[in-house]
Amino acid sequence: MTRLILASSSPSRRAILESAGVEPVVSPANVDEERIQSELGAHAAPEDVVATLARAKATSVAQNFPADVVVGCDSMLLLDGQLLGKPHDPATTVARWRAQAGKTGELLTGHCVLGPNNQRYEEVARTDVHFADAKEEDIIAYAQTGEPLECAGAFTLEALGGWFIDGISGDPSSVIGLSLPTVRHALYSMGLSVHHFWNRKPADA
Repeated sequence: MTRLILASSSPSRRAILESAGVEPVVSPANVDEERIQSELGAHAAPEDVVATLARAKATSVAQNFPADVVVGCDSMLLLDGQLLGKPHDPATTVARWRAQAGKTGELLTGHCVLGPNNQRYEEVARTDVHFADAKEEDIIAYAQTGEPLECAGAFTLEALGGWFIDGISGDPSSVIGLSLPTVRHALYSMGLSVHHFWNRKPADA
């Protein structure tokens, strides 16, 4: 039976699939993201950056799962013409929030889905994120929790960060890190159905 392989260690991406009935096989990709971005150059189009990173992640894992469907993703925030990834530390997180508070940014999530018989589907999901004009003390407290440090754009939608997002225009699952509609498009393009991957048992089962 064809399985869904998630080429990511992201708990958020895994949680999206699990909430949608899929218990993925998690096989984190081992790619040098900084090297890939450096090779693309500073003037690379934002959508090309996330698409290339997603492709690198998927292809690095796919050779181990030739009969399965491998999903690779990469997310970044486009704000004021600048492409922003993970902040990694509280100070950078606070600085990012000072810059984006009260503004609207575009969250780009690149997807590369590889299937059996060398099938490939690529798409970049784009969603506008409307950031609240949050108080400085809340921004600092949020950064100190550690929650947004490894999140593209220095925010989460589904947890504490939800307090500081006024709204989104687009697919919420894409903002969290993996677009269910995009993965559905990929599966359909390969002649596969979504329900074949529903393998997650209810928590009380």
